[in-house]
Amino acid sequence: MTQTLEPQYAISTSDLTKTFGSQRAVDAIDLRVPTGSVFGFLGPNGSGKTTTIRMLLGLATISSGEATLLGHPVPSGLGAALPKVGALVEGPAFYPYLSGRDNLFRFDSANRDADSKTRAVRVDAALARVGLTQAAGKKVHAYSLGMKQRLGIANALLQPRDLLVLDEPTNGLDPQGTREVRNLIRSLASEGITIFISSHLLAEIEQICTHLAVMSRGKIVAQGSVEDLSASQTLKLTLVTSQTDAALELLSAAGIDAVADGNEVSAVLLPNQIEPERIVEMLVLAKVGVRSFTVQAPTLEDRFVLLTGEGFEVAQ
Repeated sequence: MTQTLEPQYAISTSDLTKTFGSQRAVDAIDLRVPTGSVFGFLGPNGSGKTTTIRMLLGLATISSGEATLLGHPVPSGLGAALPKVGALVEGPAFYPYLSGRDNLFRFDSANRDADSKTRAVRVDAALARVGLTQAAGKKVHAYSLGMKQRLGIANALLQPRDLLVLDEPTNGLDPQGTREVRNLIRSLASEGITIFISSHLLAEIEQICTHLAVMSRGKIVAQGSVEDLSASQTLKLTLVTSQTDAALELLSAAGIDAVADGNEVSAVLLPNQIEPERIVEMLVLAKVGVRSFTVQAPTLEDRFVLLTGEGFEVAQ
């Protein structure tokens, strides 16, 4: 019996391009989404994220280039791939005067591959996974936006899934709704489902994702694990001391360019430069009095505005 190997990438593309007339909405991108990752697809609104997702799911034609979904070519292999993919694209749409449970029954009934004999069990299981069991009988028009988002994810989970694609899952949510969806994503990721999240909200991506790709004007301008992207960045050092001249001299001797403003000395530590702990040790040995010493990693806002030349919205 031949064993089917899980693909290294749940999603991969090569020179994937989408044009509308003379405009390139997606411009020859090479995307790699590792299997088992929580992957953040980050970029300002209008950068090409949703168009990319629509091509991957067969909702928009590919102008040129190649793509695979769960190891199957797009679009020829979508028949084999899509039953294992759950998607929530451009917000959930429900029948407002039906209950959450009845909405899921209707959606599942429309799926020709769904087993009607197991429908009730699967609907109740999906509602339980997203924490909506108690609200299952309530009409959807009475649901909060966060509850509607979770119901949309429940719909995507009516069948066993290897990949979940979520387009702006926390868009428009209040803090409580955002926490609900964030906790749900973490729970699903712990079950081994690959989760692909498109968002323009930096704080959300930073909190829940293991890998990132950044889109700007149709191009991918950065991609990799959160750890690797963070490790490649500079650090900002801030030192408060009454002995600024001595501190500047010591830092200069260590190859660090620093400037003083009153009692505050600031510098940028480049990757693989001296460790902050070593700087503190040097200051103490040189008897430089230190009132405070902080080292701050750049935020996603700092990192990616430089790459995109555009601002992002930051979740509050």
